[in-house]
Amino acid sequence: MFGNTKKTGSEMATTTNKSAINTLVNGTKIEGTITAQNDIRIDGTVDGTLNCSGKLIIGAEGHVEGQASCQNAVIEGHFQGTLIVNDVLDVRENANVVGEIKTGKLNIQNGATFNGNCDMGNKIKSIPQSPQNHTQEEASAS
Repeated sequence: MFGNTKKTGSEMATTTNKSAINTLVNGTKIEGTITAQNDIRIDGTVDGTLNCSGKLIIGAEGHVEGQASCQNAVIEGHFQGTLIVNDVLDVRENANVVGEIKTGKLNIQNGATFNGNCDMGNKIKSIPQSPQNHTQEEASAS
């Protein structure tokens, strides 16, 4: 008499891929390779390779060591290794970055620490091979 009160699937709240964010909480450690199609926030520890199609956020308690590639990045915690950011890398106050950085644009706030090399302006979509692999390939080519 008063109509159907049951909600249809289109009326229920849904999560879209564009708004999804992966989170690694403080106290969690991952060793190996992580591939994320969406944004990812690291408040724990990652030791290995991280490939993200969206934004990489390393929180104030986050630690990443190894290789990482992403579209954009915000670092508030610690990163050591090779980092490739296709668009903007934002290094926040109290962040600590050590290693090889390749990015389109770079913002470093006062109080942040950066030690290493930075190549800006060239968009690179994949993580380069380790120097050991280059040496082996060059030796084979001779």
